[in-house]
Amino acid sequence: MALQVKKSQLPKAGKGLFTTLPIAKGERIIEYKGEIIDWKEYEKRVAEDKDGYLFFITKKRCIDAYSTPRYKARYANDAAGLSRIKGLKNNAYYEIVGEQCFILATRNIEAGEEIFVSYSKEYWDCIRYNIKNNLYKKPSKTKA
Repeated sequence: MALQVKKSQLPKAGKGLFTTLPIAKGERIIEYKGEIIDWKEYEKRVAEDKDGYLFFITKKRCIDAYSTPRYKARYANDAAGLSRIKGLKNNAYYEIVGEQCFILATRNIEAGEEIFVSYSKEYWDCIRYNIKNNLYKKPSKTKA
C-alpha cells in the first residue's frame, strides 16, 4: 500500500495519513504497529503523559507507537473528533485479529484521500470530560 504522511485536513489535528493509490472497500490499509507493552506499563505512560499513540488490545498486549513515528498507521485521524470538517467522514475502521490491529477501508477510497478511522465514542467522551474538567493534555489513540 502506498501511504504518505502530510498535514491533515482537520484543523489542529497535525499530520494525517493519505493514500496515493485507490483502496477497495474491505481492504486492509495498514497494520497498527509499535512497541508492545502490558497494561501496567500502559498506565505508567499515561501518568507520564506519553500516551499519544497507545492502542489497547488486552491487558497483556497494548501497542505503543509514541516512539515509532516510522509506523504510519498512527497518523490516521478521526473525522468525527473534536475538530470536524463538513463532508469529511471516517472511511476506515480498526480490526483486531489475534494480537494484531489493522485499519480496513469501509468504502472505496480514492487516491489522494486522507484515511479517517473512528477512535470510538468512549474515547471522545473521555477527551471532552477531560477538557471540561481542565484535565486535558493531548489526544491518544487508546481503544477499549
